[in-house]
Amino acid sequence: MNAYPLFIINVEAAIYNRGKWLIIKRSEQEAHAGGLLSLVGGKVEHSEIEIDIIENALKREVMEKVGIVINNPVYIYSNYFTFDADKHVVNIVFACLYQEENGRPIINSKEEIDKIKWMSSEEINQNSNAPIYLKESIQRCENRMFHI
Repeated sequence: MNAYPLFIINVEAAIYNRGKWLIIKRSEQEAHAGGLLSLVGGKVEHSEIEIDIIENALKREVMEKVGIVINNPVYIYSNYFTFDADKHVVNIVFACLYQEENGRPIINSKEEIDKIKWMSSEEINQNSNAPIYLKESIQRCENRMFHI
């Protein structure tokens, strides 16, 4: 018997453009945080390329979910949480600047995403569907990107 839990590795991108962040509203059917606001991201898969696995998973997830290419993601922080009592997740948050030439955000994954929207930090902080960890991620990104 394994004494240590197996971890799901999740990656998230805080994508910034002109004072706003690209935020998704997760589908109500999602097992974790259904119906809540979130950064764009998802799980690292077993089939990921062996070099720069985390960054490549992040780029793949953003493309799969909202159809844009991201460049030069900057590591912000990581955290750990559990859900469904037995799922242990290491979550890694990156920030990057949106570049229009890399595509316009669209919902590519309708089973996982209900809406996408550009939101200011203030709008996120005032939204009742924004969990505390999203607010913390945005604050950490702003502190790191803008050296507050």
